Parts: sequence; structure tokens; C-alpha cells
Amino acid sequence: MITPSQISIPKEQKPSKLEGIKENSNFLREPLATQLLEDTNHFTEEAVQILKFHGSYQQHDRDNIVKGQEKDYQMMLRTRNPGGFIPPQLFLTLNSLSHDYGNGTLRVTTRQGFQLHGVLKKNLKTVISSIIKSMGSTLGACGDLNRNVMSPPAPYKNRPEYEYAKDYANKIADLLAPQTGAYYEIWLDGEKVISGEESPEVKAARQHNGNGTIFPNSEEPIYGTHYMPRKFKCAVTVPGDNSIDLYTQDVSLVVITNQAGELEGFNVLAGGGLGRTHRKEDTFPCLAQEIGYVTKEDIFDLVKAIVATQRDYGDRSKRRHARMKYLLHDWGIEKFQAKLVEYFGKSIAPFKPLPEWKYLDFLG
Repeated sequence: MITPSQISIPKEQKPSKLEGIKENSNFLREPLATQLLEDTNHFTEEAVQILKFHGSYQQHDRDNIVKGQEKDYQMMLRTRNPGGFIPPQLFLTLNSLSHDYGNGTLRVTTRQGFQLHGVLKKNLKTVISSIIKSMGSTLGACGDLNRNVMSPPAPYKNRPEYEYAKDYANKIADLLAPQTGAYYEIWLDGEKVISGEESPEVKAARQHNGNGTIFPNSEEPIYGTHYMPRKFKCAVTVPGDNSIDLYTQDVSLVVITNQAGELEGFNVLAGGGLGRTHRKEDTFPCLAQEIGYVTKEDIFDLVKAIVATQRDYGDRSKRRHARMKYLLHDWGIEKFQAKLVEYFGKSIAPFKPLPEWKYLDFLG
């Protein structure tokens, strides 16, 4: 059986401290689970890093700093809702939680989610469990894994390509969702209250090993114990509609249909990202590059191949250099595509011609 490649870290470089924290977390459980029960107003640095995978950042009120006194620690929570879909029940819950346990604000993010701010550590379990019970989730909204998957927000009913984009945003989100039981163990005491039924093809794709894309018999078949080197962002859109900024994503899928409006496959782009660190010239923005075209039957395997390439060869020693755009930049597109073919197990068809991209604003 083919197994995933060893994490690629040059001998002269040590993995970052966070790599050890992830490895020792027992699949995102500790030390978060233990410290959540302690009568303190904040988490340690190790627990903070694991907390991110559960969709929360620890912050403090910079306007309330008193010399000699402990910081006014608060938590930010971010939702994971593919395509930006928020059920009415969830929105009402978020609105109530923001007033009952937060600072009264509910903020829309650039990745089609919501953020709550000002939540105290002692109230964190109540807030997250309430979100889950209202058909929501924060799992994977932060941390070194796939983040919220975007798709065009326009609710067209007479344009099937938009429905395909929304459908596959959900399927890619499910495919790359963390499989650890830690989330429900910690926030719901092990009870999985509400769970949308996964597509059978997604379940099968997650377990399909192919050419070393998964860790067999692991609690995290796609991610393993170290998860990804850094955050990983995906989007699904339709030809011509760039409302989701496809060139800024780690992976972008473009729906390709036939003349009857039936889904045939996807154009795939990879390696985008706008982030950079001020005065650090070795950090820079990159536009995603064209990878090729795959049929709908092969899209999950190609997405897994891209994830596996970044998982196994992305930089785990320097966090500033850990996004997939740097791997693609350092290797070049030909070497990157060759590695994808190894994991994918077959050649990748050429990128199909597309109309000009336009930014479509659906607000108002």
C-alpha cells in the first residue's frame, strides 16, 4: 500500500514550534480540553494554537490595559459555512450570542462567514455548543487546514452552474473537514447533536488512498497528525464570475457545463494568496496559476493530490514561507504539476478556455 510522503524538512532546518504542538495534541484535543475546565481567564500559548483549529482566537482588549494587572482576555469566534449560507435559526442564534456573551457586534468576514468578539473563556463552551445546536459550526474556520470554502452568493435558480458551484463548495468543505472527534468531545461532551448527511461520494473519496494521498487507519486520513503547514483556502465559481477572487485562493475550481447545462468537470487553479509581511522581502503576494481540467468524477482525487503536495512538501520550518504559493513559486509550475500527477495517478487535461472574468457585486 502506498503511504504519504515523509514531511519534507531539510536536515539543516528544524520544524517550527507549532509542528510539535500539533503532533502532541492528540488530534486537536490537548492541552485545550484540560485547560477549558480550569478556573482561569485565558489559555496558554499551546492551547491557543489548538483552539484556532476549533474556530477561535484568543485576544485581549488593548483599550483596557492596566500596568500590573492581568490582560483583559477575550475570544473571537468564526463560523464555518460553505458558500456563505446561514440558516435563519443560526443567524438568530449568532445575533443573540453576540449580545448575551459577546461585545454586541456580529461581523461579516471576507470569506463569507461571521465573527463574534468579546467572548470570555468561561462562556466559550456555551457559545460554541449553541452554534452547533443551531445548525452551525466553527470547526476549521481557523488553523492550519482548509478554511471556509467560498462560492458566488447569488441565489440563481435558473442557472444550474451556480447550483453546481454551491453544491461542490459544500462537498469540498466536507471532504477536507477535520475528522477528529475532538470538536464534539470538547464542546458537546461527545454528543453529535446535528450533522448534515455527507454525500456518499465524498465519504468514499476521503478514504480512497490513490497514490499516497491519505494516512490509512488514521483519525485524520487526509491531514495526519501535523495537519497542513499553514492555512489552506478554496473556492468554487462559474465562468466569468469572479465575485470570490479566484486568483487569491490556494485552490479554485471553475464549473464547466455542457450545452444542456449538465456538469462535466472543472478547471483548476492553484497557488494564490495576497498576504505578505511588512519589510520581509521574502514574502509576497501571488496569483493562482492554471493547473488544468478534470472531469467531475476525478475532482475529489485532484483536490486531494493538491492538498497532499502542500501537506508533504510545504515549508514547516518557517511559518512566513509555509503557504502553498511559496512552494509553487520555488518549484515552478512544471515541477508542481509533475508532483500532482504522481499523487493523482494520471495526466491532467489542459485548462479549458474561459470568458473574461468580471467582479460581480450581488449586494443591494
